[in-house]
Amino acid sequence: MEYILNHMSESLVIIGLLCLIVEIAVLGFATFVLFFLGISLVISGGLMFTGLLDDSWQTALWFNALVTSLLAIFLWKPLKRMQSITDDKQVHTDFAEITFTLEKELTSDSRTFYNYSGVAWQLKSNTTIPAGTRVKVFKKEVGLFWVEPV
Repeated sequence: MEYILNHMSESLVIIGLLCLIVEIAVLGFATFVLFFLGISLVISGGLMFTGLLDDSWQTALWFNALVTSLLAIFLWKPLKRMQSITDDKQVHTDFAEITFTLEKELTSDSRTFYNYSGVAWQLKSNTTIPAGTRVKVFKKEVGLFWVEPV
């Protein structure tokens, strides 16, 4: 403990970098608390190293409380907005373009399955397709193939 107090600026930078690593690598930038704290610790350690801040634990405590709060106030909404951006475009792959012949009639409310690659995929369609019709997969979802007649 005495080593940390004697080397306050270096300790703060190291602890701040550890907080940033945990936030990004372990938590996947899901919460921002450790991110704000890590940035604050790195800033205060740098200011103490340059002599702009007093090298004491009281100064470190109050400065980090203030800077962490300010970072949270000003960066919370922009970072949350950045996290919520999603890309909904369909990915075009060969996997979704398989063709096969229906064994049973497919209606909008039927539970018809097709075995592909060892998995029983449920089939869905916007229209009724009679049995024996050649169909193509035009969209895929989890456990679900959307098909249309070829």
